[in-house]
Amino acid sequence: MMTATQLFQQCPELTHDYVVTDRVYDAFRTCSGDINALHVDDGFAHDRGFSGRVMYGNILNAFLSHFAGMLLPTDRVMIHAQDISFHAPFYLGDTLQLQVRCETVSEAVGVVIYKFKFTRDDDGKRRLIARGHIQIGILA
Repeated sequence: MMTATQLFQQCPELTHDYVVTDRVYDAFRTCSGDINALHVDDGFAHDRGFSGRVMYGNILNAFLSHFAGMLLPTDRVMIHAQDISFHAPFYLGDTLQLQVRCETVSEAVGVVIYKFKFTRDDDGKRRLIARGHIQIGILA
């Protein structure tokens, strides 16, 4: 069994790219049932100053689930809590970079808290899309 300290030692930080594909967009729209015009109508979004349909912010939560379940060096984990603040919209076709860095380790309760941010390349500069924390619990 992996301990919180061992998880921190094996994965103190990580960077991973996610692409917002048609498949990702369609799956989230279908799953959520959210057909708000901002997310499904390019014209509506353009009229409100956006460069296209604004992707669902909660797609990022799905990417965080992937990080916890598939990118950490053990499958004996579960997400206890997460918070996320959105800073800029993202669009279909965007490549978002997830960067995580360990912020807290509590061996007593078997928890590792990562600070994360999602960014996008905007003409050679990293633009902040969202940031927050994700608390990972170690399963027995």
